[in-house]
Amino acid sequence: MGRGPIFRFWGTGEDGAMLRDKLTALLQPVIAGLGYDLWELEFLPGRGSALLRVYIDTEAHEGITVADCERASRAVSETLDAADPIPGNYTLEVSSPGV
Repeated sequence: MGRGPIFRFWGTGEDGAMLRDKLTALLQPVIAGLGYDLWELEFLPGRGSALLRVYIDTEAHEGITVADCERASRAVSETLDAADPIPGNYTLEVSSPGV
C-alpha cells in the first residue's frame, strides 16, 4: 500500500482525537498480529448507538477475504470488550477497501 492509515471521526472534536489515538494504539498491534494492516478507522457517533468501522488490508496475498474480515472482527471485538474504550453502545464493522 502506498498510503498510510486514514482516520475519520465525525462530530467528536477533541474527544474524538483522544479516542482515535486510543483505538489506534489498542487495535494496531491486534490487527498486525493477524498479518493485516490497519488501513482506516471510521467512527460515527449516533443517538443511542455509534458505529465503528475498521478497515484492514494486506500485501501478503491476493487481498482481504470475508473470512479475513471475520477473523479480524472476532479479535477486535474481544480486545474492545476487554478494554472498553468506547462509552455507550456501538456497532463494530470490519471490512477492507476492496470488499
